[in-house]
Amino acid sequence: MNDLTCMIEGCQARVYSPAGTQHVCKEHFLSFLTWRRRKGQQMFIHYAGLTMEQRDPIASEWSKTVSIIEAPTGPASKS
Repeated sequence: MNDLTCMIEGCQARVYSPAGTQHVCKEHFLSFLTWRRRKGQQMFIHYAGLTMEQRDPIASEWSKTVSIIEAPTGPASKS
């Protein structure tokens, strides 16, 4: 039923939030928020006033700065 995937190529994590007209997983969403915060308060004000389609170029610009966040494969072994 839910065939949405994270917009970051190769990321298989479950979709958490929209990023423009696309979607991101929780880890990438937090990364997107951090990136926008580093751009300054004006970015938050500007982004909030945009339509989903107008947000796409910003999300695309951000996506070029991130890498795949790999989900843990299981509990770490204690050696």
